[in-house]
Amino acid sequence: MFDVAFSELLVIAIVALIVIGPEKLPKVARTLGALTGRLQRYVANVKSDIEREMQFEDLQKLQQEIKQGADQARGGAKELENSIGGALTQIKKPETPSGSSQ
Repeated sequence: MFDVAFSELLVIAIVALIVIGPEKLPKVARTLGALTGRLQRYVANVKSDIEREMQFEDLQKLQQEIKQGADQARGGAKELENSIGGALTQIKKPETPSGSSQ
């Protein structure tokens, strides 16, 4: 996250030792460590929530695509059924000779 070299950390530690003092430094270090841990957990939770939302949106898009495909298949089946029905109707019609009269 941050690009901090060892020498920079050493300077920060020396300044903290001088400013805070040797008695309070361990307590401050524990508090900073706990706050850093909370921050990392919070960031991890936010990342997982965002990832879950993205997956949910992807699943919704996939569901919509499947629903559209199913609707198209139903439409094709209706067309096929209508054409078969029309063909059966024409087959069942008795053909009357056009030139003969009885």
